[in-house]
Amino acid sequence: MAGYDYDLFVIGGGSGGVRAARMAAALGKRVGIAEEYRFGGTCVIRGCVPKKLYVYASQFPEHFADAAGYGWTVPQASFDWQTLVANKDREISRLEAIYRKNVQGAGGETFQSRAMLVDPHVVHLLGDDRTVTADQILIATGGRPAPHPALPGHEHCIFSNEAFDLKELPNAIMIEGGGYIAVEFANIFHGLGVDTTLVYRGKEILSRFDMDLRRMLHETMEKKGIKILCHAVSEWIRKRPDGRLDAVVTGGKILTVDQVMLAIGRLPNTENMGLEGVGIEMTKTGAINVDQYSRTNIDNIWAIGDVTNRVQLTPVAIHEAMCFVETAFKGNPTAPDHDTIATAVFSQPEIGTVGLSEDEAIKRFSDIEIYRATFRPMRHTLSGRDEKMLMKLVVDGASKKVLGAHILGPDAGEMAQLLGIPLKAGLTKDDFDRTMAVHPTAAEELVTMYKPTYRVKDGERV
Repeated sequence: MAGYDYDLFVIGGGSGGVRAARMAAALGKRVGIAEEYRFGGTCVIRGCVPKKLYVYASQFPEHFADAAGYGWTVPQASFDWQTLVANKDREISRLEAIYRKNVQGAGGETFQSRAMLVDPHVVHLLGDDRTVTADQILIATGGRPAPHPALPGHEHCIFSNEAFDLKELPNAIMIEGGGYIAVEFANIFHGLGVDTTLVYRGKEILSRFDMDLRRMLHETMEKKGIKILCHAVSEWIRKRPDGRLDAVVTGGKILTVDQVMLAIGRLPNTENMGLEGVGIEMTKTGAINVDQYSRTNIDNIWAIGDVTNRVQLTPVAIHEAMCFVETAFKGNPTAPDHDTIATAVFSQPEIGTVGLSEDEAIKRFSDIEIYRATFRPMRHTLSGRDEKMLMKLVVDGASKKVLGAHILGPDAGEMAQLLGIPLKAGLTKDDFDRTMAVHPTAAEELVTMYKPTYRVKDGERV
């Protein structure tokens, strides 16, 4: 190792790459990390963090309306898009500085440069026009929104990256896609007063989530005024003389909007990095193949995070980074645990989920118990808002182990994080039943649903 410039060189300054660099440097390793854009990666710069800030911004109209039921008189409110964007930029810059400082404070060296592999131990830094050598190399370059080059007029479309920094808030927007990014932005723009249409090729939004959540969120979004077109795709986009866009969707329907946003998936950032020349094996979609310890087919080259297309979540990339350091530098081979991961969709209302959906559980177990409750959250009893909450537990009828927990409603993401603990621990429905409720809360429903709503045996509801 002494013959190399670095013990570890990390390509990519997102959450996973920064965590690995910082932890390795704290062990006394000589660490370098290169990021061509901004430290913090997708999550901090153009993903989770700014998105959540925009979600908060978009919720205020409902808060103002609900306040009347509690005796408040709120004057006519106005919204300034440029103020939100500027305040978001200030916060993102603060966080970026922290990410960079954390690496440097641990003893790592940071480079603002694109990096390419020259051979298994050599990295070329394009920004500095220099090469460095490293004993171990970690690729953590993340992903990017998938383009749609086959769509006529695709050059007029934007992606989630650009949506955060539009010069002005559109009057109308069409969003194509049915995943969490599309759904979250549909709710954001609608909450900010934009006429919003969601176009999705599937039969129901949010595939791979529990169907009860999907249907109920769909219905609630439409009640709020968001238009959702399923079994539909864009056929072409055309710019009008007035600068607006005409989008033709399946069936010939023309939507005239100010922006068309594509949220049709994400691709790993592996292009033009020299990976093929070094011989790193990749999937057909460009993701890097790794073993259970995040090692590529080249012994000293590793990859974590979205670039491996295992589980595209920031906490997962951070977890993989910590396992990598254990494996590569502590002599403690540790495989990332990708089972039973809690997650949230910051729609309005929120979704929080962990474990198996009902449909997944039915495929794996012959006897399933479903505990399900829908009710109006207490906060809406005086506001008069006609919005329901859903709580659902999926239980193995034989062992009584809780296999899945699914929530739609206020603070669902917070509840999912806490539910991740008992489900990860393999607790049973009896353990839930023995837990005392906190009253009055919405979450108490999770420990007071004593009798199954229905059972599914051998695929048949009974």
